[in-house]
Amino acid sequence: MTFDAEWATIRAEATQRVDMRLNSLPAEGGSGSTASQTDLAVNQNHIGAIGHEAYEVRTRLSKDGDMARSSTFDAAIALTNGNFESGSSLLKVHDRWNTHMKTLLDACGQISNHLNYSASATAKDDQQIEGEMLAVSKLDELLK
Repeated sequence: MTFDAEWATIRAEATQRVDMRLNSLPAEGGSGSTASQTDLAVNQNHIGAIGHEAYEVRTRLSKDGDMARSSTFDAAIALTNGNFESGSSLLKVHDRWNTHMKTLLDACGQISNHLNYSASATAKDDQQIEGEMLAVSKLDELLK
């Protein structure tokens, strides 16, 4: 078989598969897929709930995680001024805690923001696809 003939066959098969997907659904409820090979599904409620939880964790951590910061810092300074070696160690603990807390706050914020964006973008994409499908359906009716 020549390249042109093979290419024409592949294009014809692809066109038939696309037409079938756009115009109807098989009785099995998908494009011949089994239960173990399902399509990606985005549930807006789940995404919203996870994003909300990430926001709640960030809010709580922001408030509760900072509760002992000033006391720890004051204790580290008092110990250092009292010539206790543990003062500098406690100050390192304080600084490390702040660094990790800021990192965790940023991560929770990014998760929340990303999921909110994903939910919004998915909804917009769904509306666009629905509009395009309606346009294709109308064109199909006009061409009949």
